[in-house]
Amino acid sequence: MATRLETRNITKIYPNGVRANDRISLTVEAGQVHAIVGENGAGKSTLMKILYGMERPTEGEIVLDGEIVHFSSPQDAIRRGIGMVHQNFMLVPSFTVAQNVVLNAEPTRRGVLDSKAANEQVCRLAERYGLPIVPELRVSEIPVGMKQRVEILKALYRGAEILILDEPTAVLTPSETRELFSAMRELAANGKTVLFISHKLREVLAVSDQVTVLRDGRLIDSLPTSQCTERQLATLMVGREVFMNIQKPPVQRGAPILRVEDLSVRLPSGKLALDQVSFVLHSGEILGVAGVEGNGQTELAEVLAGLRAYESGNITLCDQPLPKGDPRAVREAGVAHIPEDRLKNGGAAELSVAENLIVDRYYKPPYTAHGNLNVRAIRQHAQLLIERFSIAAKAPETLFSALSGGNMQKVVLARELSAAPRLLIAAQPTRGVDIGAIEFIHAQLIAARAQGVAILLISADLNEVLQLSDRLIVLHNGEIVAHFDDPSAVSEEEVGLYMLGSRRMSHLTFSTSA
Repeated sequence: MATRLETRNITKIYPNGVRANDRISLTVEAGQVHAIVGENGAGKSTLMKILYGMERPTEGEIVLDGEIVHFSSPQDAIRRGIGMVHQNFMLVPSFTVAQNVVLNAEPTRRGVLDSKAANEQVCRLAERYGLPIVPELRVSEIPVGMKQRVEILKALYRGAEILILDEPTAVLTPSETRELFSAMRELAANGKTVLFISHKLREVLAVSDQVTVLRDGRLIDSLPTSQCTERQLATLMVGREVFMNIQKPPVQRGAPILRVEDLSVRLPSGKLALDQVSFVLHSGEILGVAGVEGNGQTELAEVLAGLRAYESGNITLCDQPLPKGDPRAVREAGVAHIPEDRLKNGGAAELSVAENLIVDRYYKPPYTAHGNLNVRAIRQHAQLLIERFSIAAKAPETLFSALSGGNMQKVVLARELSAAPRLLIAAQPTRGVDIGAIEFIHAQLIAARAQGVAILLISADLNEVLQLSDRLIVLHNGEIVAHFDDPSAVSEEEVGLYMLGSRRMSHLTFSTSA
């Protein structure tokens, strides 16, 4: 195969002295799916930003089809045939699928958009590469999988020969993931080159031809995927052996901790986010919640954490009404919460690690006395949790914003579990963290389960939720459409059908008294 893209000794050093990329020399062939893997902070995103013109290298060269190129902006990269699909979609919700694809490069007739021509061109492109869409639908009306296909078509419409996909399966169901992989193979068969960035090693092995491992900003190895195993890749990424299988002792289910009865939540738009949801959660068990994002999971977590009001229903914690819309009272009652967005809701970027670890208890002894903060007690507390939760912070005074994603999540986890909760709401606890941190977080959740904590696990990672959960419910359009007493006996594909609304269990009655 012909070499499509090379990087020669690409180095990126930021003004603060951080060396994000260190002499990375990479060769990417035409007609291949080439995976780039590595932990958070390994340099994957920086390298991709350099290839897409979002960053400029401190040293080194980019060679495209044998020619040294210099990119000052993404427009430069697009003009040279490089497209990128980001984790967060960049679509206009009120526009149609076709309008989004042709935006700023529209076919016109008498100076205005030729909608018919746009629809036809987008349909031909979609058919050629196996990316099914409905051009007339507004983006606000389409499922997540189709939104991603629209993003890919946007890049292809602009002539992309190299397509960078950044964590493309993070919010997809198994069937949507299979469709995406089929499209990726079709793109490669048509001579396109796909750079595939992912934390999910099983998916890397399933779809890629070549895999490159980065660690600490350096290229560790690049080898044919056929020569790799999941464990080998994990070891290369982390620099030590990683245990991929979750070791979970049999559940020791205790008394009911949380009862939710006929819970309904209405959004400001008038739409029901949750529609008469009922379930019970016991001490010492993990109840998983699966669903395509936007089907009520966020609202459920926020209601239980006291962050959102609800329209109707009853919620009790240890047979006492859960305080309504009062986060501090909810925490005082024994509820801990790992929010799905650690930067927006989980921690304060401008505060230190020590301060983030006491934001829920700063007003209590020993952290305050006579109206003043006890700096020594706060520091000692932080040092203890930094060691216990293996947080890679130089000191308790280290800013939260200076940590990697995995270590930020460990700070949030440490704060929540050190509160000795009765109920832990874990919303996307491993989102965007590397494989070493995932292993650690899973172990901590299982340890909390063994100590009798009731855990509500909300996760978009089906493999995670199936392995960790003792029972599983599936949300679709704010309703529970499936309940599994033994998640280990069900496949990701079957759960995915319920998530998409293709299936629904007929007799879904949950006892909230047992």
